[in-house]
Amino acid sequence: MYKYVVVGFLMLFSMQASASEALDAFKNKDYDKAFKLYEKSAKDGDSKAQSALSYLYANGLGTKADPKKAVFWLGKAAEGSNATAQYDLGMMYLSGYNVEKDSKKAFELLTKSSDANNANAQFNLALMYYNGDATDMNVTKTAELLESAAKQGHKKAEQNIGRIYMKLIKFDKAAEWLEKNAKDGDVNAYYLLAEVYCELEKFDKAKYWAQKSIDNGNKEAEALYKKYTLEKY
Repeated sequence: MYKYVVVGFLMLFSMQASASEALDAFKNKDYDKAFKLYEKSAKDGDSKAQSALSYLYANGLGTKADPKKAVFWLGKAAEGSNATAQYDLGMMYLSGYNVEKDSKKAFELLTKSSDANNANAQFNLALMYYNGDATDMNVTKTAELLESAAKQGHKKAEQNIGRIYMKLIKFDKAAEWLEKNAKDGDVNAYYLLAEVYCELEKFDKAKYWAQKSIDNGNKEAEALYKKYTLEKY
């Protein structure tokens, strides 16, 4: 029993050393060496090496460019529960890049990657739910995925989640994210915040954001200001 444990440990150490050596070779632009090392580990079932090998084939680094082999190894990595590979392959099927466009396969792969908390997958899967692409349209699911991505710092998710919450009439949640957008310099969020705070009957805050929007030349904000007679607040 002890011997098997030792052998297993030595094999694990060897794989880790090989991965580190391959990465060092790649960083040093010794692509021939990196290719050989990644290929060996990829054939041994290492999903990270499979993903790296796919990249090398796709870009012709250390080997002749081969889109089919790039897709093959990326698929192997995705099968090995590599969330990044699942995302990359999903986006290829979504766009039809180097593969036949297939929204259903894209949806399946992005779902797996999203379940592993990949923010990029969550954002693009949110768009699929929003547009009803390969699935039923579901704005609630869109919001759920966008918020998860936004909490991880995904900028496009941050910029859109407040607007989605407005569609769901969840104004408190919308205000929370739109306030962040406004602080990050999104001038379009000013008017949306004015609208949201009018809906929440927080007219002092509505006045503040409407005025900021007016100062940026928004005519809709002027109309909103008059409609709710915000000068009173």
